[in-house]
Amino acid sequence: MAGRSIIVASWVANAVFALTAIPFALGVDDFEEVAVGTALVLFGLSLVVWAWALAVAFSRSAQGEDLEVASLFLTVGGAPTEVRWQLFGAFGACLLVTVASAAADPFGVLVPMLPFGLVGLWAARLGVFPPRPAPKPR
Repeated sequence: MAGRSIIVASWVANAVFALTAIPFALGVDDFEEVAVGTALVLFGLSLVVWAWALAVAFSRSAQGEDLEVASLFLTVGGAPTEVRWQLFGAFGACLLVTVASAAADPFGVLVPMLPFGLVGLWAARLGVFPPRPAPKPR
């Protein structure tokens, strides 16, 4: 599967988030610093991923491909069904952990930015986009 490392990174990040956020949400106070730290590190990684995804998308757009934000993050550049299921499944799983743990760890609400950014990164790197239409004469 193309972009397997991006998909795996999304699921691994979710696992790390869940392994720290859920125990803290269940009342294990020893996980407080770990849960908050993990959420902040994953959010920091998401900023890098988003910047990377947008830089690749800008580059492809400059080369004549018709990329739009919606095609990057919603249709994933015409990604195969399996890829979309994996990427959006990881995003959905992250949202579930976030909702379940938000009361205990409010920093966790930042974490879904990572799997959603990885959706965009997959599309920017491996998605298929049509050529940009020629400008219409005035």
